[in-house]
Amino acid sequence: MSPRPYQDVRTTVTADVAAMEEVRVFPLSCAVQNYAWGKVGLDSEVAKLVVGGDTSAVIEADKHYAELWMGAHPKGDALIKDNRIAQRTLGQWIADYPACLGSKVKDTFQGQLPFLFKVLSVNTALSIQAHPNRELAGRLHAQFPEHYPDNNHKPEMAVALTHFEGLCGFRPVEEIIGFLKSVPEFHALVGNEAAEELLSSIGEEGRTSLALKKCFTRMMNCEKKVFVDQLNMLVKRVTEEAAAGKDTSGSNSELLLRLHSQYPGDIGCFSIYFLNRMVLEPGDAMFLGANEPHAYLNGDCIECMACSDNTVRAGLTPKFIDVNTLCEMLNYSPAPASAKIFPSIQDPSDPFVYLYDPPVPDFTVMRIQVPASVRQYTVAPVDCAGILLVIEGEATGTSAAALSDITLSRGTVLFISANESVSLHVTSPSGMTMYRACSLL
Repeated sequence: MSPRPYQDVRTTVTADVAAMEEVRVFPLSCAVQNYAWGKVGLDSEVAKLVVGGDTSAVIEADKHYAELWMGAHPKGDALIKDNRIAQRTLGQWIADYPACLGSKVKDTFQGQLPFLFKVLSVNTALSIQAHPNRELAGRLHAQFPEHYPDNNHKPEMAVALTHFEGLCGFRPVEEIIGFLKSVPEFHALVGNEAAEELLSSIGEEGRTSLALKKCFTRMMNCEKKVFVDQLNMLVKRVTEEAAAGKDTSGSNSELLLRLHSQYPGDIGCFSIYFLNRMVLEPGDAMFLGANEPHAYLNGDCIECMACSDNTVRAGLTPKFIDVNTLCEMLNYSPAPASAKIFPSIQDPSDPFVYLYDPPVPDFTVMRIQVPASVRQYTVAPVDCAGILLVIEGEATGTSAAALSDITLSRGTVLFISANESVSLHVTSPSGMTMYRACSLL
């Protein structure tokens, strides 16, 4: 007896689906964002990685290459570079095959990839900002959806690829008081009363946080004419003192003048007296949890973040500034810059892997450093989907889930489904440097 027609159809469809599902490791072509603060042309690490990953890519010498987005964010969903796969973007593929995320991630994050992996190339400072926790994000989104487009938190991790500068967290109180004494223009914005409260609070943690909040809020709420006048006086004074050969480091003058040249008349220029100046070398990281004030100033970094667009800004920006929300939400716990460096931990099961594992479920970053002496290396399986970026080196990759060899070189981006491994035959003489993002629940 011949089989009924619908059985034939079903069998054919199932076979097609199986063929697509078999390819579970594949290369991506990722979105580039050309924000005005980005480095220009091939000065940008983003541009260099784009060319490395696609030799036919054209880099314009006068264009800003600010961010490379590796993920499934609707504003920059990665394209799949494998013509055996019917879906055009990573987001579409994950929606059709959510099991690729791994069961824990699929259930915890409702079938969505929970992170966005990025490379940033920073030429001029990004805004001083903080990101809300989930509770505040929900309230802000309900009240002001035009400024806060979703209800998620936005923790971030930055790992330096080159010499990298940023601002992060409030300085130790003694340093802030030092600037209040040595920079009269800064003192004028904070005011005598708030400055005295901060001085008298030393040694009492609760009082110090309240006094610091008062100082920062007073400065941020200054009338524009007042702070612009004080800023102009400060810039004139340190410029004249520097020209006369005086030491102006007590006014943090080099950074002040740089920020003022980028954002003249911006209240954010004074934030350098409140916030730690961070200097990261390649491999150093900082974790930016909820309510942590921060800004990126210069350099190239890997960034991983939860999928959200919620940013509360305070200065160094032409965008919407929400001073009241920012001053209310910030973490006013002073700490030295050294305490803001986030440590990496060597993976006990793989000496070439260094884990940056923050206290949030959304993402973990791994730095994979394969030494020159090693020719065979396996990117180990984990029980969640991940994205792998090659920073340096070349290899030929094989995987049961790729169905054919994959060539890896600087700029290659691979999506690796949960529980899949990739075996590398390293061909570059100096080893490989790779970064991998995933969600290790």
